[in-house]
Amino acid sequence: MTVKISGTGSALPEKTVTNFDMAKLVDTSDEWIRERTGIAERRISTKDTVSTLAAKACQAALENAGASAEEVELIIVATCSPELLLPCCACQVQSVIGAPHAVAFDINAACSGFLFALNTAYAYMNTGLYKNALIVGSEVLSKLVDWSDRSTCVLFGDGAGAAYIQTVKDEEALCENGRHSGIESIVQGSDGSKGMVLSCGERGVSNPFANDSEQPSKYIHMDGQEVYKFATRQVPACISEALNKAGIGVDDVDKFVLHQANVRIIESVAKRLKADISKFPMNLDRVGNMSSATIPVLLDELNRSGQLKRGDRLVLSGFGAGLTYGASVIVW
Repeated sequence: MTVKISGTGSALPEKTVTNFDMAKLVDTSDEWIRERTGIAERRISTKDTVSTLAAKACQAALENAGASAEEVELIIVATCSPELLLPCCACQVQSVIGAPHAVAFDINAACSGFLFALNTAYAYMNTGLYKNALIVGSEVLSKLVDWSDRSTCVLFGDGAGAAYIQTVKDEEALCENGRHSGIESIVQGSDGSKGMVLSCGERGVSNPFANDSEQPSKYIHMDGQEVYKFATRQVPACISEALNKAGIGVDDVDKFVLHQANVRIIESVAKRLKADISKFPMNLDRVGNMSSATIPVLLDELNRSGQLKRGDRLVLSGFGAGLTYGASVIVW
């Protein structure tokens, strides 16, 4: 048996905010943002929530896979920006899409969240506990951004991406090129000692017995240089580890589907791996950094535009607050 992705889906808010729109809010320009990030515009929610975007993406993934919500056994939502602490977003999605038989829960690994959700679902399914799962990365980061801080507000966007994964027999997974569809290797890790270089506060200690009234900032704070150094070192390292575990090399990969944080980071990763930049599809110019949603949204775009062929080998990799990182080698 193997675990493969059988369908993808995504959902983006209707409102597009360009760099020219951002220049009206803070001291910046289209040229400044493009040169440093590669971003030209992003989608910003005016009414969508993390759960509504996640539900739309999940419904699209089910349709793409030819599956029904009633047969879903597991739902995992990766998010760092839920509207509610209780109930979890996954249970809200379960209710909206009508998946009464699913076990549902959230995880938070920030921008690495979709990969952590994929690997968690894979672990469950590899033991035989479940036969299928809906995994989704969904974020409304616009509510966590300080819109007067040009170093962060220009980076982020809102959206959701989902994948339906299922177990299939080895003979059913065999592709024409001799590869087998499915997950070939996974690597993930964390470095909590550097966690505060990318942070966002929630409620502080506040009760009738607490003396400290200081509350953490509820806006995203980022040390851009430290995050850049971490990403450009750790992402190629974990990709190399994942390739080694799969027993293959960089040249055996058809596409690298990376977290869409910054074009400079992606270019640096390609250079360190000595891989052709043409193998690194990007959409950050149109959607910005959507944290856990970036990888599955890009994957859905590639799938629906016909850029993925059965038997293609992909590397999914990302990094995020925590600090977290991960990579998965899969055959489409």
